[in-house]
Order: sequence, then structure tokens, then C-alpha cells
Amino acid sequence: MKHTFTTIKIFCLSLIVLTLISCGDDPIHKDINDAEETVPAYMPNLEYGLNLDSFIVHKNTIKPNEFLANILLKHHVPYPEIDNLAKASGKVFDVRRMASGKNYTVLCKKDSLEKAQYFIYEANAIDYIIYDISDSLVITKGKRKVTTKINTASGRIKSSLYQTLDDAGVSTVLAIEMADVFAWTIDFYRIQKGDWFKVVYEEKFVDGKSIGVGRVLASNFNHYDKDFFACYFVQDSIGDYFDIEANSLRRAFLKSPLKFGRLTSGFTMRRFHPVQKRNKPHLGTDYAAPTGTPIMATGDGVVIASAYSKYNGNYVKIKHNSTYTTQYLHMSKRFAKVGQHVSQSDIIGNVGSTGLATGPHVCYRFWKNGSQTNHLKEDFPPSEPVKPAHIKRFKTELEKYKTQIDDIKLKKKKIL
Repeated sequence: MKHTFTTIKIFCLSLIVLTLISCGDDPIHKDINDAEETVPAYMPNLEYGLNLDSFIVHKNTIKPNEFLANILLKHHVPYPEIDNLAKASGKVFDVRRMASGKNYTVLCKKDSLEKAQYFIYEANAIDYIIYDISDSLVITKGKRKVTTKINTASGRIKSSLYQTLDDAGVSTVLAIEMADVFAWTIDFYRIQKGDWFKVVYEEKFVDGKSIGVGRVLASNFNHYDKDFFACYFVQDSIGDYFDIEANSLRRAFLKSPLKFGRLTSGFTMRRFHPVQKRNKPHLGTDYAAPTGTPIMATGDGVVIASAYSKYNGNYVKIKHNSTYTTQYLHMSKRFAKVGQHVSQSDIIGNVGSTGLATGPHVCYRFWKNGSQTNHLKEDFPPSEPVKPAHIKRFKTELEKYKTQIDDIKLKKKKIL
């Protein structure tokens, strides 16, 4: 009995000792969850490849009539150094091109003088120029990392493509890109309420902030209940747009000499003239737009007239081949010269109201075999289709984009 009591006593003492050990400060027995938190390593504030924590940082935008000298003199850079910088910069970037509204950064020493050590000018959201004036002058170009995301958008036209995109919270620059894609197949001055579109496009980001729309990858535009499909495809290192039959969207002529505007008067044999106050034929198509709007050559050709007349005002006439000729009237300015070769989409002048005109517009006239005709009723054959060697790859790309387009719901935007 005594032996049993002794055994129990020893066992209890052992438990007490073990408990004390487990509650002690010996790190071998400390629970891992009770360990001290690890202090994170220092993360430098890097921008333009420089540690901004090492400087006093001044960020600002260039104000109207503000020059490089105005900025650097405030940061204790003497004028001779500024003059030397301006002269040396010419091979990299002309400082006279620094524009108001652009961002810049000045990095100064952390001392009593706070003299500028670096001047960084942001030419745009991606490109910047670094002027290292800390010792000997060093000028370098830099680029921010651009991330491209694939977005989708859709909408039903109520008044215009521009307004529909704006209402949907999508960059209205996409309207210009889509107009370029369908420039040969859709007249955007005639789109009507109820037309709809779905589009897959690139959007570019820098530091998580959108800096603009990239390329349209695919789109279906339903115009007058007819589907117009476009798919971007690269063959032989050249990218272009093709329809679901692998035909090019390009044609010999654009549908309009303007990217955007308003069709105010069509081709007709009887129209009441707003200035002459009488009925007479109108053998052209009028597109109204603000004065100065660029006018494009609708096809490749040679300028055969660039002049001024009492009724036509400033005008340009282009011979495209033995069959077709086009003319552009009432320009405020004309840039094309007689004998000049122009390519489709080249800017040949600006919209105006010269000659017999009541307001700013371009009267676009179209000749076929020597007779004026309604260009909107002409059906021009497409350019070269997808080459047989690339057709299998094209069909794979097409099916991918068709699936994405079909999955888009109207009036909604999403990031894939």
C-alpha cells in the first residue's frame, strides 16, 4: 500500500514538472502560432526606375505658357544648365514640344537647397523622358508597362453610335475604331434607331488605369436587320478584317468621305435648292459636319483638280481609274495638289461652307463611266480574301470570336 502511494506521488510530481516545462519560455516548446510577427522587408517606392524615397518629389502638370526654364529655375537649376539640357535634348526629344496639360516630376535633393536632380516629362500615358541632372547630363527614354485586356461591349442605337457607347459607359473612342472597321460596308450617317452591335476589343491599362481602346478584334453590327460581321486576322504578317465567308471588308471605295457627320441631302433628280430657291437635280450626297472636319479620299487615285469656283467653292477632284472619279466640294481648306497620288483615307481637305452653301458640309460626287451616279447604290467587290494557305487557321479564329460575340448580351460590358 505504501509502495502504491509512493508511485502515485511520483506520477503527480512528474505531471507538475511537465506542466511547468510546457508553460515556460523555452523556445523549443513554444507554439509556432505564438512566434513574433516577421517585419516585412522594406519596399522602395519605385517609379521611372528610380527610388522616389531618396528624393523630395514634386509632381505637377505643365501650365499654359509654361516652359522648361520656368519649371527648373524654381528648383534651383541655373539657366546655363537648363540651356545645355535643351540643346542636348534635341536628339532624344525636342523640349519645345512639351505641351500644357502634360505631367512632369521633379526629384530634388534632401538638403537645405533642394536642388533638382531629375526632371521627368511624360509625353503620354506610356512614354516618358528622364533628364538626369545630378552630375553630368544624361537623357534617356522610358516606357511604362502596358497591360492589354479583352473587353466586350454592346448596345442598341437610339441616336448615334457615339451616344450609345457613352450611355453604356464605354469609351467613345471605340466608335471611331468601329467606323474604321466597317468603313467600306456601313454608312454610319445612315444608321437608324434599333440598329445594334456587339464588339470584342482590346483595352490598354497602365498601373490599373485605362489609357485607351486598342484594336477591334471582332464585331457584329446589325444594320437595317442585316448582320455585318468583322473578324481581325493576320496573314503574311499583315492584319486586316474579314467577314464570315473569309472575304475582305475592304472595298475600292469608302462609304463616306467623313468618319462622322450627318447625311443631310442624298442623290436625287429633283431637290429644292436652299439657296437658289428652285427645284433642280442634286447629283451628289451632302454630309454636314463642323468646319475643319477632315475630308478623306474615298479611294486610291490621282488628283486631277484642286481649285476654287463660284458654286463649288474649294474643291478637289480625283480620278481613280478609267471607270471612277470622285469630287469633294465646299472645303474650307484643300490640301491635295494636282498630279498628287493619294491613297484611300488620305486627308485631302477640311469641311467648310465655301461656294454656294448654307452651312458647313461636304458635297460628295461620284462618276462612273463619265456619268454622275449615287455612290450609295454601288456594290463594289471586296479586296483579296483570306488566302487558301491560311483558311484553316482563319476558321479557328472565326469560331472563337463568333462564340464570344454570341455570348455577349446587349447593353452590357464585361471583362473576359
